Amino acid sequence: MMNRINKKGQEEIIGFVMIIILVAVILLIFVGFSLRSGQTQDVESYEVESFIRAILQHTTECKDNFGYLSVDRLIFECMNKGVCADDRSACEALTESLEGITSEAWRIENRPVEGYKLEVLLEGEPLIEEIFEGNESKNHKGAVQDFSKGGNSIQVFFRAYY
Repeated sequence: MMNRINKKGQEEIIGFVMIIILVAVILLIFVGFSLRSGQTQDVESYEVESFIRAILQHTTECKDNFGYLSVDRLIFECMNKGVCADDRSACEALTESLEGITSEAWRIENRPVEGYKLEVLLEGEPLIEEIFEGNESKNHKGAVQDFSKGGNSIQVFFRAYY
């Protein structure tokens, strides 16, 4: 009789341990999925706004009589059809600088970002050819930075697609 009670208790303990193991495995699977989905978060709008402000302050390879120009000063030089010290047009130097910055900052492969578009407009008209890479999608975050000089309005638009 005592042997039969011990066997019944052992069976119940084994069943209880199996349930605990099953629940632990299910919890590990859910934790694994939640950690993976956390790595592919969407682009936040403050990231796009900060990116535009940062690129405007970036120092380029274009040099004038006073030193190297930042992107915002290079935009004004492009607007005035200026030339860099190495005889490149300011617009050409601006395009090269912006392409380099955006391709490094917004890498597309294996990221939540599927594409991006950068435009520099003077009075609503393109100052340089738009910079675009990747794929457009309906999901995007964008921002614009407005500034002016000499009565001319300049807008820098950036949109990240994810």
